[in-house]
Amino acid sequence: MRIAFYGSSLLSSYWNGAATYYRGLLRQLALLGHEITFYEPDAFDRQQNRDIDPPDWCRVVVYPATVEAVANVTAEAAGADVVVKASGVGIFDDELLLALADAARSDAVKVYWDVDAPATLAEISPDPQHPLRRTLPKLDAVFTYGGGEPVVKAYTSLGAAACHPIYNALDPETHHPVPADPRFAADLGFLGNRLPDRERRVEDFFLRPAAELSRRSFLLGGSGWGDKPMPANVRYLGHVGTGDHNAFNCSPMAVLNINRDSMAETGFSPPTRVFEAAGAGACLICDAWTGLDLFLEPGFEVLVARDGAEVAEILAGLDRKRAAAIGERALARVLRDHTYASRAAEVDDLLRATLAHKRRGNAA
Repeated sequence: MRIAFYGSSLLSSYWNGAATYYRGLLRQLALLGHEITFYEPDAFDRQQNRDIDPPDWCRVVVYPATVEAVANVTAEAAGADVVVKASGVGIFDDELLLALADAARSDAVKVYWDVDAPATLAEISPDPQHPLRRTLPKLDAVFTYGGGEPVVKAYTSLGAAACHPIYNALDPETHHPVPADPRFAADLGFLGNRLPDRERRVEDFFLRPAAELSRRSFLLGGSGWGDKPMPANVRYLGHVGTGDHNAFNCSPMAVLNINRDSMAETGFSPPTRVFEAAGAGACLICDAWTGLDLFLEPGFEVLVARDGAEVAEILAGLDRKRAAAIGERALARVLRDHTYASRAAEVDDLLRATLAHKRRGNAA
């Protein structure tokens, strides 16, 4: 099938946490025989901070951040069998959604792919006139980055014909164990951009333990933290490109995952960094959220903390031998159960079934 995918960026992870999710899923879909074009705007300095060159498995169209360019690229949707509008493009999101709903052929599968469903639902639920609310009945399905049954029920109650969580996973060719790198040496590392609904949790789960464990070393990577007050034992790196994620995950004794408020409250929303870290064989300390045990076994494949005090307690009692054993078990689990190859097979089945159903309906 020809897939036209309109998202934030495939080429850059700069202020774009969905990049590795897109890459992992779409590469595997391409290997299943789909012809994919990814449309991304030239916005937010992402093109100046690319992590990868355009891949050979996907055509990438970078368009100017203008109304005219949006009209041009959405018109190309008419040639696709599957048209996907992802959430969080960051510019002209509503215009893209409305234009694509009209431009797609009547027999094409139209999908809204939500990479931040809890936040999207909080925005659209109280507003019946929101463009996405008004467009949902015209779409064939909503795919989500996670969220489980709560998100499925919420989307279908708002008029979605179907909602399917397509969880993050591991691309073992991209994220895998590498030798430790002195640049990223620390007892605990955390990688994440500074966002309003994450900052309070970073203060609790990362900066508070750092203040309590002055003899331990902490490493912070991600954009936006430059003016944030930090304890002296926290070293700030700034943006860390995806090419350095394996080394970042493999070098500290342990790495920390901190979900944003909305994802932690909804549950069933493992971020990409959980699988990236596990795929690198890292010892992962994760904030507690409902559904985590569906992906990794607490206490055996992942260490779970309910607050910063528990992070400090875990770290104080952790040594590198135990950390390595936990990381090895996490790596084995994600290689067995959570790869993008298996996720893409699920998407492939859903798209083929939906397309066949539409074509039968059109022929009747």
